[in-house]
Amino acid sequence: MSARNGSGFDWWRLKWRAIVWLIVGRREAALESFDAMLARWPDDPYALASRCHVLAELGRRDAAIADAERLTSLYPQRSAADWFNLAFLLDDAGRFHEAEAAFRRAVALDDKLDRAWYGLGLSLVRQRRYDEAVAALERTTRLQPMSPSGWVQLARVHVDRDDHEAARKIIRHLRGFEPKVAAQLQRETGLAP
Repeated sequence: MSARNGSGFDWWRLKWRAIVWLIVGRREAALESFDAMLARWPDDPYALASRCHVLAELGRRDAAIADAERLTSLYPQRSAADWFNLAFLLDDAGRFHEAEAAFRRAVALDDKLDRAWYGLGLSLVRQRRYDEAVAALERTTRLQPMSPSGWVQLARVHVDRDDHEAARKIIRHLRGFEPKVAAQLQRETGLAP
């Protein structure tokens, strides 16, 4: 807690007020509580991360990015999730190079954060850097071997690289535990396993 300019009680009161507003679905009211926290404690990591999340939910992406950038700038080693959230927002904004850098910071802090590896892979695909995307997506599939998402994206990258045999191998693999996904991928790529 960063209750430097006021009592710890006030910080907790504002935090719980925001949580209650979120529970009852009143995001704008929760946002006012986080704004009040940040007015008193502008560097508070909890308030920054929370306001960023609420702003993103409200569709205020640029403001959410600003909070995420401030959070990761002030506390660069605090959490891989902070960097992932920033990367996700940047990627959504089409700022792929910046998103890539943030995804890389996330995996540097936690190399087992599969969703950051997945996001990194997609960001690299969008930049048409397929070889690097393969490496990131392969890491995703090692961390989450039963999740079809990483496998599907990896197969698509192999198709983009004209490595149809590697894509067929993934389709065969998916048939073992996600036959509907494998069938969809087969239809999409036109590749028979």
